[in-house]
Amino acid sequence: MIVRLDEKQLSQKNIASTDSEDGVVEDLATMDTQSLWHAMVQHKPFAQQPPKCMVKASGCMVTDSQGVEYFDGVSGLWCVNVGYGRQELAEVAYEQMLNLAYSPLTMSHEPGIRLAHKLTELLGYEGKVFFSTSGSEANETAFKIARQYHAQTAPVGAGSRYKFISRYRGYHGTTMGALSATAQAERKSKYGPLVPGFLHVSPPYAYRFDDGQPEAAYTASLLRELEMTICYEGADSIAGIIVEPVISGGGVIVPPDGYLQGVREICDRTGILLIFDEVVNGFGRTGKMFGHQHWGVEPDIITFAKGLTSGYMPLSATVVKQHIFAAFLDEPGTDSHFRHISTYGGTPVGTAVGLRNIEIIERENLVDRAAEMGEYLQGKLQPLLDHPNVGDVRGKGLLLGIELVEDKVSKTPLNDAAVVSLVKHCIEQQVMIGRNTNTIPGFTNVLIICPPLVITRPEADRLANTLYQAVSALTTR
Repeated sequence: MIVRLDEKQLSQKNIASTDSEDGVVEDLATMDTQSLWHAMVQHKPFAQQPPKCMVKASGCMVTDSQGVEYFDGVSGLWCVNVGYGRQELAEVAYEQMLNLAYSPLTMSHEPGIRLAHKLTELLGYEGKVFFSTSGSEANETAFKIARQYHAQTAPVGAGSRYKFISRYRGYHGTTMGALSATAQAERKSKYGPLVPGFLHVSPPYAYRFDDGQPEAAYTASLLRELEMTICYEGADSIAGIIVEPVISGGGVIVPPDGYLQGVREICDRTGILLIFDEVVNGFGRTGKMFGHQHWGVEPDIITFAKGLTSGYMPLSATVVKQHIFAAFLDEPGTDSHFRHISTYGGTPVGTAVGLRNIEIIERENLVDRAAEMGEYLQGKLQPLLDHPNVGDVRGKGLLLGIELVEDKVSKTPLNDAAVVSLVKHCIEQQVMIGRNTNTIPGFTNVLIICPPLVITRPEADRLANTLYQAVSALTTR
């Protein structure tokens, strides 16, 4: 995410005044302070130092109300995959609004039909698509589907499968069920008690926890832990395992080869459903259309959002394989249908934009571009490992993380003030990057690099050079 770390340098002029319809000059800064609740930030400083007000964007660049242009190194909130300012996405939304702005999916409409069909085509298997509006809602949908599926397929006398297993550092959303699956302590602080039945196991975090083991041995130890957790809880009590193929907001953690395959095998053997959260990983971000395709493993349920429309409209999807959907088929009048609805999920406008967004990704070969530019950018960033405060540079495609440490031997996370200074240095150079804030206390030390897939080589060079300067400045502060 974009972290607002430059607040002390902001002035009242960061939010411009505008003329209202009656000619009265409106102070947007005051209106902002009086009325708008911003996400993920403390508001006390805003009375004197309001946040930046963004007014336009194009490609990878966003411009504030003072005309200052910034390179967006995190694609908004990991979502603007095709870049800003796509006129054809605005046009398709406009045309669809004129023809049919809204229709609930208790009935049907052409954009929804076509987008659902396109998603199953891209995934390469038969299934059904349920549309929602956000990644959190898509995951809530997945949890309800999994519990109802087991309730309707369990043998007579079998126990209730209602539990879910996720990994520490994983993020799955902000609604109560999705937050319960999220294993980031700061996200959950002061919101408990949360939904019962959510368990957590270790993430595949080789940089910190492989203890020098060969990759295969470390992978085996992770899978043993998962299997023992299932054993201790009772396999017949567990509905599903949810994982991001690449953990994103928790620090860009890439699993070792064989890990996802092993999770799939355990699920097959125990009757547990495998859910892939591709809210960030999907639609080219990792250099494949979908992140799980790097490892050749198919889930039972998969969730999408963000890159599905590149942030141009709120839309998410929960896709299930056909054998899951089959458990919901019965005669009318029974309660075996999925009793769940999203008012704005899968509107004609949202699905029309999603369909055209995928067309752009395919037409411009942005998946291959993400793979190519990701390799190029990661190569440019590898020399950072020579710096004493850079412990790891990792990622897939254009989803990259730089882990900062006090020293390479202890791997103690770099102190918060130093990480703040680095991000501040970048924004002073008009480059926005992210870091894993509000996750694990004391471990907010991973820089997040996640630019639009349309990034050019000169822009990648600028991003890398700015990061070099910022990291180099650590030794002088």
